[in-house]
Amino acid sequence: MTKAFLTALMIGTALPAAADIATTYAFDGSFDDATFSLESAIVGRGLVIDWVSHSGEMLNRTAADVGSDVVIFDAADIFMFCSASLSREVMEADFMNIAFCPYAIFVYEREGEVVIGYRNMPEGEMQKVQALLDDIAREAADQ
Repeated sequence: MTKAFLTALMIGTALPAAADIATTYAFDGSFDDATFSLESAIVGRGLVIDWVSHSGEMLNRTAADVGSDVVIFDAADIFMFCSASLSREVMEADFMNIAFCPYAIFVYEREGEVVIGYRNMPEGEMQKVQALLDDIAREAADQ
C-alpha cells in the first residue's frame, strides 16, 4: 500500500477520485494520431514543447526489473510545455504556482482506448491554466 493510502486510512479521509485528479477526452484514432494531434494543438498556439516523457515505454521496459509482468499502458506519452505570459500572470498572483510548471498533457492507449487528458489545477488563478489545457486537449481530441 502506498504511504498516501495508509495515511488516508489512518485519518479517515478518502483519496480523490480519478475524476478529481484529471480531465480526459476519448480520442477516435490511433495513439500516433493522438500524439500528432496534441503536438499540433500545442505548437499551433505558439507554445514550445519542452519535453516529451515516454512514460509508457519506460514502464514496459522496466517492468521485469521491478518484479512485475503487468502492462499498464500499450503506449503513454506526456507532453510538457509552458506559456511565458500565462505563467508570469499566475506566478505574479502567487509565486508558489511555480509548483505547477511546466504544464503537461498526456496521451495514453490502454485496452484499445486512446485518451488525451491533463491533471486538474487548483481553484484560483490556476484555473486560467486549466482553461488553456482544456482548450488544447479538446482541440487535440476533436471535441
